[in-house]
Amino acid sequence: MKLLKFKAGIIFLIVVIAGYVTGCASSRSGQVYSRDHARQAQTVENGTVESVKQVQIEGTKTPIGTAAGGVAGGVIGSTVGQGSGRKIATVIGAIAGAAAGTMAEEGITRKPGLEIIVKKDSGQTIVVVQEADVIINAGDRVRIITANDGTTRVSK
Repeated sequence: MKLLKFKAGIIFLIVVIAGYVTGCASSRSGQVYSRDHARQAQTVENGTVESVKQVQIEGTKTPIGTAAGGVAGGVIGSTVGQGSGRKIATVIGAIAGAAAGTMAEEGITRKPGLEIIVKKDSGQTIVVVQEADVIINAGDRVRIITANDGTTRVSK
Protein backbone atom coordinates (compact mmCIF):
# COMPACT_ATOMS: atom_id res chain seq x y z
CA MET A 1 0.00 0.00 0.00
CA LYS A 2 2.85 2.39 0.85
CA LEU A 3 4.48 1.65 -2.51
CA LEU A 4 1.23 2.46 -4.30
CA LYS A 5 0.93 5.81 -2.48
CA PHE A 6 4.58 6.58 -3.27
CA LYS A 7 4.06 5.86 -6.98
CA ALA A 8 0.90 7.98 -7.04
CA GLY A 9 2.85 10.82 -5.41
CA ILE A 10 5.63 10.52 -8.01
CA ILE A 11 3.13 10.57 -10.87
CA PHE A 12 1.44 13.66 -9.37
CA LEU A 13 4.85 15.36 -9.09
CA ILE A 14 5.61 14.57 -12.74
CA VAL A 15 2.28 16.08 -13.85
CA VAL A 16 3.02 19.24 -11.83
CA ILE A 17 6.53 19.52 -13.30
CA ALA A 18 5.18 19.01 -16.83
CA GLY A 19 2.65 21.81 -16.25
CA TYR A 20 5.43 24.04 -14.95
CA VAL A 21 7.61 23.36 -18.00
CA THR A 22 4.86 24.16 -20.50
CA GLY A 23 3.55 27.12 -18.53
CA CYS A 24 6.96 28.76 -18.16
CA ALA A 25 8.00 28.51 -21.78
CA SER A 26 8.73 32.02 -22.94
CA SER A 27 6.64 33.39 -25.76
CA ARG A 28 8.09 34.45 -29.10
CA SER A 29 4.84 36.16 -30.02
CA GLY A 30 4.68 39.60 -31.56
CA GLN A 31 1.84 40.36 -29.15
CA VAL A 32 3.43 39.22 -25.87
CA TYR A 33 5.79 41.44 -23.92
CA SER A 34 8.10 40.25 -21.17
CA ARG A 35 7.91 41.92 -17.78
CA ASP A 36 11.26 43.58 -18.52
CA HIS A 37 9.83 45.33 -21.60
CA ALA A 38 6.79 46.74 -19.82
CA ARG A 39 7.05 50.49 -19.17
CA GLN A 40 10.30 50.74 -21.16
CA ALA A 41 10.82 53.05 -24.11
CA GLN A 42 11.30 51.17 -27.37
CA THR A 43 12.17 52.42 -30.83
CA VAL A 44 9.63 52.20 -33.64
CA GLU A 45 10.39 52.20 -37.34
CA ASN A 46 8.05 51.68 -40.27
CA GLY A 47 8.51 49.44 -43.24
CA THR A 48 6.94 47.20 -45.85
CA VAL A 49 6.88 43.40 -45.66
CA GLU A 50 8.72 41.91 -48.63
CA SER A 51 8.05 38.26 -47.83
CA VAL A 52 6.70 35.93 -45.16
CA LYS A 53 7.71 32.29 -44.74
CA GLN A 54 6.30 29.76 -42.29
CA VAL A 55 8.93 28.26 -39.96
CA GLN A 56 9.07 26.21 -36.76
CA ILE A 57 10.40 27.75 -33.55
CA GLU A 58 12.06 24.93 -31.63
CA GLY A 59 10.83 24.08 -28.17
CA THR A 60 12.68 24.46 -24.90
CA LYS A 61 15.18 21.87 -23.77
CA THR A 62 15.66 22.13 -20.03
CA PRO A 63 16.72 19.50 -17.49
CA ILE A 64 13.18 19.52 -16.06
CA GLY A 65 11.69 17.43 -18.89
CA THR A 66 14.59 14.98 -18.74
CA ALA A 67 14.37 14.63 -14.95
CA ALA A 68 10.58 14.24 -14.92
CA GLY A 69 10.75 11.60 -17.65
CA GLY A 70 13.57 9.80 -15.86
CA VAL A 71 11.64 9.65 -12.60
CA ALA A 72 8.49 8.45 -14.34
CA GLY A 73 10.39 5.81 -16.30
CA GLY A 74 12.17 4.63 -13.17
CA VAL A 75 8.91 4.34 -11.25
CA ILE A 76 7.28 2.41 -14.09
CA GLY A 77 10.37 0.20 -14.49
CA SER A 78 10.38 -0.59 -10.78
CA THR A 79 7.03 -2.35 -11.17
CA VAL A 80 8.55 -4.95 -13.51
CA GLY A 81 10.12 -8.20 -12.29
CA GLN A 82 11.76 -9.05 -8.99
CA GLY A 83 15.23 -8.86 -7.45
CA SER A 84 18.03 -7.93 -9.86
CA GLY A 85 15.59 -8.00 -12.79
CA ARG A 86 13.60 -5.23 -11.12
CA LYS A 87 16.76 -3.16 -10.64
CA ILE A 88 17.68 -3.54 -14.31
CA ALA A 89 14.13 -2.66 -15.37
CA THR A 90 14.22 0.42 -13.12
CA VAL A 91 17.49 1.65 -14.69
CA ILE A 92 16.30 0.97 -18.24
CA GLY A 93 12.96 2.64 -17.46
CA ALA A 94 14.74 5.71 -16.06
CA ILE A 95 16.98 6.04 -19.13
CA ALA A 96 14.11 5.56 -21.58
CA GLY A 97 11.92 7.92 -19.56
CA ALA A 98 14.60 10.61 -19.53
CA ALA A 99 14.91 10.44 -23.31
CA ALA A 100 11.14 10.51 -23.73
CA GLY A 101 10.83 13.43 -21.28
CA THR A 102 13.38 15.47 -23.22
CA MET A 103 11.58 14.86 -26.52
CA ALA A 104 8.16 15.51 -24.98
CA GLU A 105 9.23 18.85 -23.50
CA GLU A 106 10.68 20.02 -26.81
CA GLY A 107 7.59 18.90 -28.73
CA ILE A 108 5.11 20.45 -26.30
CA THR A 109 6.84 23.84 -26.35
CA ARG A 110 7.52 23.95 -30.13
CA LYS A 111 5.59 26.72 -31.92
CA PRO A 112 4.77 27.61 -35.52
CA GLY A 113 6.50 30.82 -36.53
CA LEU A 114 6.94 33.32 -39.33
CA GLU A 115 10.16 34.54 -40.91
CA ILE A 116 9.25 38.09 -41.89
CA ILE A 117 11.50 40.07 -44.23
CA VAL A 118 10.85 43.80 -43.91
CA LYS A 119 12.30 46.67 -45.92
CA LYS A 120 12.42 49.62 -43.55
CA ASP A 121 11.58 53.08 -44.84
CA SER A 122 15.27 53.89 -44.23
CA GLY A 123 16.16 51.39 -46.97
CA GLN A 124 17.62 48.73 -44.65
CA THR A 125 16.20 45.20 -44.95
CA ILE A 126 15.81 43.04 -41.84
CA VAL A 127 14.50 39.59 -40.97
CA VAL A 128 12.44 38.95 -37.83
CA VAL A 129 11.24 35.53 -36.68
CA GLN A 130 8.27 35.47 -34.31
CA GLU A 131 5.32 33.23 -33.45
CA ALA A 132 2.66 32.91 -36.14
CA ASP A 133 -0.13 34.44 -34.08
CA VAL A 134 -0.76 37.52 -36.23
CA ILE A 135 -1.59 37.44 -39.94
CA ILE A 136 1.15 39.30 -41.79
CA ASN A 137 1.41 39.24 -45.59
CA ALA A 138 3.85 40.50 -48.19
CA GLY A 139 3.05 44.11 -49.02
CA ASP A 140 1.72 44.96 -45.54
CA ARG A 141 2.85 48.21 -43.94
CA VAL A 142 4.18 47.34 -40.49
CA ARG A 143 5.93 48.76 -37.46
CA ILE A 144 9.26 47.32 -36.36
CA ILE A 145 9.49 47.64 -32.57
CA THR A 146 12.93 47.21 -31.00
CA ALA A 147 13.64 47.08 -27.26
CA ASN A 148 16.90 48.22 -25.67
CA ASP A 149 18.06 44.59 -25.38
CA GLY A 150 17.70 44.11 -29.16
CA THR A 151 14.44 42.15 -29.00
CA THR A 152 12.54 43.03 -32.16
CA ARG A 153 8.96 42.35 -33.22
CA VAL A 154 6.85 43.15 -36.26
CA SER A 155 3.44 44.66 -35.60
CA LYS A 156 0.61 45.85 -37.83
